[in-house]
Amino acid sequence: MTDPKTQLYLVPTPIGNLKDITLRALEILESVDAVLAEDTRTTGKLLKHFDIKKKLISYHAHNEHNAVNRVVESLGRGETLALVSDAGSPGISDPGYLVVHEVLKHGYKIEALPGATAFVPALVKSGLPSDRFVFEGFLPPKKGRQTRLLMLAEETRTIILYESPHRLLKTLNQLADHLGTERATSVSRELTKLYEETINGTLQEVTNHFENGTIKGEFVIIVKGK
Repeated sequence: MTDPKTQLYLVPTPIGNLKDITLRALEILESVDAVLAEDTRTTGKLLKHFDIKKKLISYHAHNEHNAVNRVVESLGRGETLALVSDAGSPGISDPGYLVVHEVLKHGYKIEALPGATAFVPALVKSGLPSDRFVFEGFLPPKKGRQTRLLMLAEETRTIILYESPHRLLKTLNQLADHLGTERATSVSRELTKLYEETINGTLQEVTNHFENGTIKGEFVIIVKGK
């Protein structure tokens, strides 16, 4: 029998504006024995801002298979841990799935706190249908990309994608090729930050804007379903 108390907390962190952290998130980060961080430098700055002194353990996409065993061992000693990503909710286009799967398999209790994630504000401010949608995260960079685009061309629900600056125009052009240049689209960047921007229009209009404008920050692409 494992201890019924929560031993792993999944804690969302702000996607930009530090005021978006919740009081409960701060309480949990203050109370756990250690914090699993995607980038210990980024999380270290966040904790320092809120005057929280806590042991940080590196946990990211390149070491999670090795780190997950240490996590389970720590929980076995009765320690409590919090998992955070650099921004937003752990497990949403960020590391988290593997550790959750393994921790549950070993019988430990997990709690996931509600909080910041980029696609929700981008969706609700897009003006596109938000009653039914599909979250695709990042498209495959190479293998499987064409197959995914062909599938999305037939998708009737609103489509949500994440994209990086250096691949934004490629993705918008490929979406236009497969879904049509007139498909209604909304692209948001730098959500909650000083230079937040949302561009609404057709795929062609949005693409034209970014061909002649600023391509910096993290992007959320919202596209109307077929």
